[in-house]
Amino acid sequence: MSRSDESPRICIVTNGSVEADDAASRLRLRYGDYAMEAANVVVALGGDGLMLQTLHRVMQAGLPVYGMNFGSVGFLMNVFSEDDLDQRLASVQRTRIYPLSMDVLDTSGQLRRALALNEVSLFRTTYQAAKLQIVVDGETRLDELICDGALISTPAGSTAYNLSAHGPILPIEAQLLALTPISPFRPRRWRGAILSNRAVVKFITREAAKRPVSAVADNVEFKNVLEVTVREDRSRGVTLLFDPGTSLEERVLAEQFRF
Repeated sequence: MSRSDESPRICIVTNGSVEADDAASRLRLRYGDYAMEAANVVVALGGDGLMLQTLHRVMQAGLPVYGMNFGSVGFLMNVFSEDDLDQRLASVQRTRIYPLSMDVLDTSGQLRRALALNEVSLFRTTYQAAKLQIVVDGETRLDELICDGALISTPAGSTAYNLSAHGPILPIEAQLLALTPISPFRPRRWRGAILSNRAVVKFITREAAKRPVSAVADNVEFKNVLEVTVREDRSRGVTLLFDPGTSLEERVLAEQFRF
């Protein structure tokens, strides 16, 4: 919703599961359902995967998204309830997050671009380890990283794949990015870096024909990459909605005390 005094015009989307579709039918009877073009809030019924897909869909329109969990983890989702949806939407806590822009040059000379709300990842695609040169703001910081891959994470994505790769959790409001290696072989003790969100990071693949690498921005993948340049894009952004006391800031903080 764009204003607190504006009645919700809800667009309901689901992950296609039987449970989520059944719940959507009941919600539509009680609260209505608008096309996304006419709505002022999107209610997403599914898991974190659906939330990311929905956030990408609404990025241009600027619609906020309120998720209710019908997935497994549901880190980005609220607890499902059919009751008092209007009141819940009126009392939400908002979190604004910004994507990473990924520019890719592949071995055929093509230039590609995609956005990532969680992370940009590079992966080896054969049995041989990748060799990556890492350049930050025009200066080579690591001449050769031999690894399964590497990733750059936003604060919102720092508790996802980045955490599984032993990267740091970043507070949501921090103007930082996490640069994390994936199974590094050499230098063996390098565990990554925390960068300013103004940093421009370039990955240059070594021996690209012998050691092919793919680049992934959330769920968009480009194969056989030569260079990948990543920067935060503050000209775009999305808004997530959470029930009071369960904001994304709180969830990320709580995640740092789990064991």
